[in-house]
Amino acid sequence: MMRTNLNPLFGCLVAVLLTTVTFGCKGKASSNVNTTDTVATAKPVGPSFNADSAYAFTAAQCAFGPRVMNSAAHDKCGKWIVEKFKQYGCEVKEQTADLKGYDGTVLKSTNIIARFNPQAKRRILICAHWDSRPWADNDPDSTNHKKPVMAANDGASGVAVMLELARQLQADKKLTVGVDFVCFDAEDWGVPTWATGYQNSEDSWALGAQYYAKNFPTAVKPQFGILLDMVGGEGAQFYREGMSVQLAPDVVSRVWEAAKSAGYGSYFPDNIGGMVTDDHVPVNQYAGIPTVDIIPYYPDCQQSSFGPTWHTVNDTMEHIDKNTLQAVGQTVIQVLYSL
Repeated sequence: MMRTNLNPLFGCLVAVLLTTVTFGCKGKASSNVNTTDTVATAKPVGPSFNADSAYAFTAAQCAFGPRVMNSAAHDKCGKWIVEKFKQYGCEVKEQTADLKGYDGTVLKSTNIIARFNPQAKRRILICAHWDSRPWADNDPDSTNHKKPVMAANDGASGVAVMLELARQLQADKKLTVGVDFVCFDAEDWGVPTWATGYQNSEDSWALGAQYYAKNFPTAVKPQFGILLDMVGGEGAQFYREGMSVQLAPDVVSRVWEAAKSAGYGSYFPDNIGGMVTDDHVPVNQYAGIPTVDIIPYYPDCQQSSFGPTWHTVNDTMEHIDKNTLQAVGQTVIQVLYSL
């Protein structure tokens, strides 16, 4: 996706005057973020999320290598994801399409749709992308700019959280609502910084999500959705993302309050971090499903407001934090079991 953030110093204005224009500046943020957990007053519900399991699912995807479009690693990992969701009792559908990249490359895309409790009429969407960025074009070493990204955080972590959620739901057997787990493909083929002669259009990102939203594959639309993007990074905090606040404010409130109730309020500050063109945007705009983006914001990181490993060769397992996976996974469980 075209990921550009607004400086949170604009937070008060953004909350009132959000527009659909995505632009950004990466300045220092104010430091008045409340980082006190609500553990003492937390009222968690549902099963306990297993961060060790989610970490193992992240590593298993990375073991295939970078899952870039049209590669053997991509296809093998896709089959593995399908089988894991089936193993955990989900009804799985593969939505395939030939999509065109920014440079005309035909991308053999597969959105993986895994439905827990498929007969339920009330449904919630949980989604993430599973492809890897083909180019580490934000790496501090320019010689790495055309190398693929392992995408341990930027891709694998979100899928891993969903797989662990599916495993937990199957074992618990108490959730009455249905869950549509969707792994979007072809998300990270957006125009690289080194490409010349191409307009860096936001439409060059999130291609699989665009296809899903415009060709909705199931009869029942979920009530709302949660996108998990880069949910395993070291030192991550998940500010309220600007497009989510604009397009799905009630869902933002639901998720961030759930984080507090689960005891992970310090990971989910109430501050607005910025506006991001990500998979949730076409899901909101074309499918009409109010969907929010749980995505990190690093206000003091000079390399990228998405953290130091974003679109670099360092997006590897060494920088995945089980505590971050735990905070996000338990928050999503809190949302589901509070319905």
